[in-house]
Amino acid sequence: MPADRRRERQEALVRALEAEGLDALLVTALPNVRYLTGFSGSAALVVVTKADTLLVTDFRYDEQAVAEAGAVARVVVERTSAWDRLFRELAGFGTLEWIGYEAHALTVKDAERLSGAGRAWRWRAAGECVERLRARKDPEEVAAIRAAASLAGGALRETLTTVRVGMTEREIAGRLEGALRRLGSEGHPFPTIVASGPRTALPHARTSPRAVETGDWLLLDFGAQVDGYCADITRTVVVGAKATEAQQALYELVRVAQRRAREGVRAGMPGREADALARELIEARGFGDAFGHSLGHGLGLEVHEAPRLAKTNTEPLPADAVVTIEPGIYLAGQGGVRIEDDVHLAEGGPLLLSDGATELLELT
Repeated sequence: MPADRRRERQEALVRALEAEGLDALLVTALPNVRYLTGFSGSAALVVVTKADTLLVTDFRYDEQAVAEAGAVARVVVERTSAWDRLFRELAGFGTLEWIGYEAHALTVKDAERLSGAGRAWRWRAAGECVERLRARKDPEEVAAIRAAASLAGGALRETLTTVRVGMTEREIAGRLEGALRRLGSEGHPFPTIVASGPRTALPHARTSPRAVETGDWLLLDFGAQVDGYCADITRTVVVGAKATEAQQALYELVRVAQRRAREGVRAGMPGREADALARELIEARGFGDAFGHSLGHGLGLEVHEAPRLAKTNTEPLPADAVVTIEPGIYLAGQGGVRIEDDVHLAEGGPLLLSDGATELLELT
């Protein structure tokens, strides 16, 4: 990511802080640290003010912090207490009265550190200032998500050629995760879900030792990472037999609902209207109670971030957000179907970032 882009983000954050009457923001959420500075380590405290951006980390990241964040932040490496060093550095910032903190990301213990810091600083919960900025993706972010989605699609295609009746869910998950790594994924953004048969009715099933049986649904929900950015894809297939008429009908309903939503979603549309694009079709066929989760969520440095495509969200979807479109129908004791793709809410309309390969596959 170009250093100029990081500086633009810091400047946008400063403007947001000024609008809230804050002189600075203490950033402790690691995805926000990476977004603002480029630092990808596991321990850092960042303070952003109009005049300076400070990053405090520990000796493990001496070289890494300078390499990743040195162009856009003043990097300080502390060998004892990062918090004590942070407060010493803040004392040299000049006049800072109100400092915001990320209440959603701060532990109780660390909040106690703030209250015991003394001096003239006044601390205030700042809400999710950085997350609001992150909802709008710049071209480099969209490109990274597209690359992750392409990688994920390739790993799935490779894996499905090897799936056979009798394989366990864990074996299939292992093959998929191995393919993801071989093709270049930096990691797995969340635990891979592979569910089969009646277990596909569990929206967030844990991959189990169950062996796939003839005619089973097989649901695979997985992700990939490129430059820290996530893709999130779900596909549902039939293994070992042709799909039954009931399976075909259920799958086609979800497929049509998913396609309607991924083609109809727009920036500026309230999240609940986006959700309704798929939900209306599913409810009209009598399966409304079997679609219990929201249509989708934002995607970026985290696999779940703003905005929300949910029937409870009245806020407009921001331009240039990247979102998942993932309707599902889950029938207890029988099984379920979910189909998920990643979509960029571009100015001219939705752009599909994943492969959109949603025709029903029968692995016979």
